[in-house]
Order: sequence, then structure tokens, then C-alpha cells
Amino acid sequence: MQPFASQFHALTGNHPFPWQQALYERLISDRPDNIPESCRLPTGMGKTSVIAIWMIAREHAPQRVPRRLVYVVNRRTVVDQTTVEVEKYRSHLAKAGLTINPAVSTLRGQFADNREWSRDPSRPAIICGTVDMIGSRLLFGGYGLGFRAKPLHAGFLGQDCLLVHDEAHLEPAFQQLIVRIQQEQQQSGELLPFRVMELTATSRGDADAFTLSAADDAHPDIAKRLDAVKQVRLHPLADPKKLAETLAEYALAHRESGRKVVVFARSVATVLDVAGILSKQKLPVVTLTGTMRGFERDQLVTHEVFRRFLPGASTDSGVASGDVSESRPTAYLVCTSAGEVGVNLSADHLVCDLTPFESMAQRLGRVNRFGEHADTIVDVVHPTEWDFDDAYDRACERTFRLLESLNGNASPRQLGQLDATLRQAAFSPEPQLVPATASLFDVWALTSIRQPIAGRPVLEPFLHGVRPEWEPPETRFAWRTEVDRLDDAMLEAHPPEELLELFPLRPRELLREPTDRAMNHLKKLAKRHPLARAWVLAENGTITLKSLPELADSANKASLEGSTVLMPPSVGGLNAQGMLDGSSDEPVMDVADEPDRLRCDWDLANLTPEQTARIANMRLLRSIPLTDSATVDLDADAVDRFWHWWAIPTEGSRTSHAPVTLAVHTADVERNAVQMLESLSISAELKTAVQLAARFHDLGKRRHVFQRVLGNPRYPAVCLAKSGERVRSPLQELYRHEFGSLVDLQQEAEFQRLSPEMQALVQHLVAAHHGRGRPHWEADEAFDPSISTEQAAELARQTPVRFARLQRQFGRWGLAYLESILRAADWAASDSPSETFQESGAAS
Repeated sequence: MQPFASQFHALTGNHPFPWQQALYERLISDRPDNIPESCRLPTGMGKTSVIAIWMIAREHAPQRVPRRLVYVVNRRTVVDQTTVEVEKYRSHLAKAGLTINPAVSTLRGQFADNREWSRDPSRPAIICGTVDMIGSRLLFGGYGLGFRAKPLHAGFLGQDCLLVHDEAHLEPAFQQLIVRIQQEQQQSGELLPFRVMELTATSRGDADAFTLSAADDAHPDIAKRLDAVKQVRLHPLADPKKLAETLAEYALAHRESGRKVVVFARSVATVLDVAGILSKQKLPVVTLTGTMRGFERDQLVTHEVFRRFLPGASTDSGVASGDVSESRPTAYLVCTSAGEVGVNLSADHLVCDLTPFESMAQRLGRVNRFGEHADTIVDVVHPTEWDFDDAYDRACERTFRLLESLNGNASPRQLGQLDATLRQAAFSPEPQLVPATASLFDVWALTSIRQPIAGRPVLEPFLHGVRPEWEPPETRFAWRTEVDRLDDAMLEAHPPEELLELFPLRPRELLREPTDRAMNHLKKLAKRHPLARAWVLAENGTITLKSLPELADSANKASLEGSTVLMPPSVGGLNAQGMLDGSSDEPVMDVADEPDRLRCDWDLANLTPEQTARIANMRLLRSIPLTDSATVDLDADAVDRFWHWWAIPTEGSRTSHAPVTLAVHTADVERNAVQMLESLSISAELKTAVQLAARFHDLGKRRHVFQRVLGNPRYPAVCLAKSGERVRSPLQELYRHEFGSLVDLQQEAEFQRLSPEMQALVQHLVAAHHGRGRPHWEADEAFDPSISTEQAAELARQTPVRFARLQRQFGRWGLAYLESILRAADWAASDSPSETFQESGAAS
């Protein structure tokens, strides 16, 4: 067995710091707190390497280290950078002598989830995502997920999992939530409760933290980073209206340096004003704000100026500190808080306004991160008067006093030596935290109820807290072709809610804007396009259609707060920087299509080779007949006048391209389940229950009504499980084969020999393997042609009672986890059958 140090070096390319060695030794130890609740590490210490440490620890102590690691951070760009780093680790596994080979997936929307992590519960996995993407899935919500996939994601994220929350002090609501889930799981006796570890340089909590040791302090590379020069200069500003001008003035003081200068400002307006002043000087400038559309923000990583701030960029100064680059002009990055968190960038100088301590600490962490310069200057512009009745202003004033006390030295070591109580007092006031209760966990777990129900609140306040009073309400915007293209008659047949479930909004499509400012932009757009309409998506998922003048009416402002507006691309409203701009009349590019999904108007009978390749692994979700008015922008050679919506199948909708018999499919599912169960840490009794559920889950497919819907002309001589690419019968599939399987299950001898508790579990797993039965059946689905209406009603009545009892027995996430083992086995069998049925009757 290779020692940790050599394996760590092989994975990361770096020799481990003492804290990294110590964390590994703790993870593999027998102590009950082998996973620390909190790791407090200064910026620049390589916190992402926690993932590499987990990989090595999982290899050597799988019984003590959870099977999946979920890495959560509240900035999308950081998620992408982390994923790239993890892929590098994975490419070095053989070199490190590791056999773990984890699945790696990103759950943040812009990169389509590759679903590696959810295909096999027995495979170790690393999942990177934002607070929204991970948090919503943990709460059985799953932004952008259909009801079938929600319990699978909740089960796999909430069991046998280590959740690492990076920069946890910036998301106190989410930290409270995941700790609460951890406590609830322990109290409920969940099967494989998940563990939580916060990563932060400035924790709000009081947990006993894992942190740097004396050995770290003595390490030359760590000492270099801890003592990195950051000369703070404080500049009073009496007139807040001159903030942008003043920030630009201090930034321009470095214009001849050839260095990289980052400018931070709290408001978007200030950022744009500063960038405008610098641009007028013909200097290289790029802006980064949280109000940019995701697509344009993601493109920044390819921007020449932005890339100078990233790791691996060539040094802008000479060998000696202070040398001026004659080959490059000074580069400027002007940001809001979107550039503060975790983004792996390092500037040479910093100019900023004053914000609370945790924000200032993040900003300071973006300059001279690795101690390469001896002349780094930090210019902080601060007000001369404070409103002590305002909580935010009080935090800023306390931060100013702390910065004064540094006497010009803002190195990480000096920041760490500030009094902890004073630091805490200078943090931004916490948002109002909404506690998640056991009853809320219960109602969120009712995933088969798709309509809004009383007592099931939206998830946002539980993930981020109630919006502080100093933060204005926001509205999100996206641009979709369907808003332009589909008229009332077409929307009657294809409701907007259905279309968004098929093609969920993804972060790359969205921007957010304070609602006040958004109203001003909407007024400009409404004046130019009074007949245009938009779709307004409320927080509860309902959609209303409104004209732009209606949206711009001040009386409707409250309805836009917290909502998402889908705009028609033809009206414009987005500038070249990806920001909402009512003055922009240029049609907006719809960026909803991605490698895993596509809307097109191709003639399916005459596809080109390129078109065939593009949709080769996709499923046709919907074909929408288009009216003359809707086809004006189609290709001239479009002949079928249909708009086709394609997507790579998600969990639960994969299928073979050829027919598969029921016997083959059932055997494949059972074999997959047995293989997955072999390495899982659950009892033999539970493994038997899951295996039997796999064997009996599709008994209901033997019904004539199901085979007719499949379009199987050989029934009853041949009973199919999958029809492949055959044209299915136009009959609507109201009959649910899972319900029929429940009926037939009662007659199986192996089922009858189980204990009552295991019988109930097998019944539930069979009922829920396509997402239903959590807790109920829709009235029109609770029938089976082999039994009476009264018998079917009784079977349906038993389902929610059984579901509630099993959740108490196994826990909410534990029950979802057991369901998901069967579902993963089923979907793997659908995706790759061991043999298919040919028309001749021969198998292949």
C-alpha cells in the first residue's frame, strides 16, 4: 500500500501540507467524530484537496468513509472549477495506485448532469453543485427534475454521503438546514445517515474545528501564503455619489504597472460606472456580476482579460517583485460579490468599497493569494458617517475598526489573529433563518403529489433564509423561443407548465435583477412592443401569460418579486454583457438547447447525417404542430411543419432501441440489483426484499391492455417489457403496470413467505419504481382489469398508509434510497438489455 503522501502527490501534483495529512488520518480513524463538523482553513490553503483526501481515505477505509462526497459551494463558476480539478484527480487514479474510480457529476444546470452518480448506488461518486441544485434535491424538490427522479436524487444524496459545504459562513441558512437534516436522520434511525463538514476561513458557528497546526505554521509554503503582503490603505469618502469615480481613481493609479487589478463594489451600478470610466481610458477591462445571464458569465473564462486572473496564467511581473511588464497593459477585473467567493483567481492589487467582515475577508483572499509579490496594495474606500440604526451599516463600521487595527497589514495570518468575537460582530447580519421541521420533511417527501398543496412551502427560504431588508427583491429573466412561437391554441394543447417540465430552465439561461430596476427596463420594452407577451413563472410553479405593458404596470410589481419572466427573444432586452437592458432591441439568443437537448424543425423523414448524429441518443419528447404564424422563422426547407423537442433520456425514461421481452428485462433487473446490493451496507433481510421487488416489479406488464399500448402484435405468445423504437399504439396509457404488479404480487409464494414488514417494503418498492405511490395513486390510475373497482380502491387506500409506516421505519431518505436501488437496476436494464427480441422471434 502506497503511503498517503505519495498517493496525494500522484493525484494532485502537490506534496501534502501537514493539515492534509492530518485530515486523512482523522478520516480513516476509528473515532466517532472521524469526520470533523468544521474545517477552518485560511484562503489559499487548497481546500478543494479535501476531495482528493476523501478519495484516498475511501480507498483505504471504506467502512468509515461515506461512499459519496457532495461538494457544495454557492457560486456556479466555482462548481465548474472544482469539477475540472476533480476530473484531473480521476485521470491520475492509476498513477496513484487507487482502484476507487468514482463517478463524477456536476449538478448546477449549465453542465447537463451526466447522471454517472445516480446510475449505480454501489459506485463511489463525487457530486459538485450549488446550494440550490443540491439543497433542492435533498428536500425532494430538485429544481428542473420531474417527479419520478426526485426521490432517487434525495435518496442518493441523503444516504451514505459526506456533504462538504465550502464557504459555509456565506450561506448560514443552508448550513443550518443540512445540520438539521443530519440531526433528523440520526433521530429517525435512518439506514445510512449522511455526514456534514463545513469548510470556511471565517466560520459563524462554534463547532470544535479542525484547523492548521504548528506544523502547518512552520511549513515554508504555508508561511509564505499566511504572510502574503497586503498593504491596506483606508480612504474616507464623504460624498457617496463619488464612489465610482473614487474607486476608478485608485484603480488608475496602477495603470502603468502592467499588473492585474481587481475592483470590488457592492452595487452593480457602481461596477458598471467604474468599468465605464476604465474603458474610456482604453484599458483592458472585464466585469463580473451576479446579474449577468449565466451563458455570458460562463463565457468569461475564455475572455483574454479574465484569463489573466486565473491559475496558470503567465506572470505579469518580472522575476523581481515590482518589475513592470512592458508586453502587457494593466488588466482590470471589476466585480460585485460574484467574484468574491471561491473563484480561483488572484490579482496583484485590490481596490474596493467597504463591506462587512466576511465579505472583506473574501475580497482580500482574491489578491496576492500565494504570496508572490512584496508590494501588493489594497485600497479600501469607506464612508465618513454611519447609520447605527442600520444592521448592515453597523457591521461595516465594525469592519472598518478591525481594518484600522491591522495597521496596514492584512495578511491571512494577521486576519486570523483578530479577536474572534469582534470578527463575528462585524459579519453581515444573518438572514432570518427558517427552521425545517419534521412535518415539513414529511410533506416535502410526498413527491407523487405534483400540484401545489397547502403546507408545502417553496424551498428558497430554507436554502438561503428570508431576504434581508437591505437586499431588494429580485426577478429572474430568461428568453425562450416558445414564448414567441406558440399561440393560445397551441398552448391549450401544450401547456407552458408541461413544456417547462420537459425542458426545465437552466442557470445558463437565467439572469436576476432587482425588481425595481427590472420594472424600468420592462417599461422601455413595453413601449416598443405593446403586443408582446411573456410567461410569468411563480415560485409555486404556476405560469400566467401577461403582455409587456401588464408586466410594466407598477400595480403588478409585487407579483414579479421572486418570480421568473420568460421573455420572447424577438423583443430584445439583453445587452452584449448579458445584462437586462430595456434599451437593447437586438433579438436575444435562446440558449436553452444544449448537447443533451434540442428543439428543431427538421424534416424527420429526410435527416442529414449531421442531424441524425445530433439526435442519435435522444428521445423525442414532443412534436408541436406549427401554424403559419409560428413558422415564419423556420428554415425554408422545413416541410413537416412540426417543432420537435428532443432530449437525452433522464432517469426513468431510458429504453432500448429494440424490443425486449419481459422475461429478459426482469432477469436483467434482478441481476443488476443483486450486483449493486453486494457491496452496500444494508442487512441481508433488506437485500432480499429489494431483490424480490426487482423480480416482481413488472408483473403488471403481462396484461393485455399494457401489451396493446406497446403495440405488440405477438401477444400473448410474446410478452414484451419494452417496445424499442416501434411506433406505439395511439391509445393513452392510463393503465399503470406498477398497480397491476401490486395485484399479482400477492399470489407469489416467495412474497408470501416474507415477514409482514418486508412484505410491506416489497409492495412499496414495486409501487414506487416509476415515482408513484409516494404517497398515492391518481384516481384514474388506480385500476386493474383483473380486479373489481372496489378491490382496486382498497389497494389504492392502503398505499399512503403503508408509505407513512415505512418512512417511520426506514426514515424519509432511507426509504427513498431503497427505492432508488431498484430504480437504478431497472433503468440500467432498460438502457442496456442483455438481449433483444427480433421480428423473426430470435434473440440477439
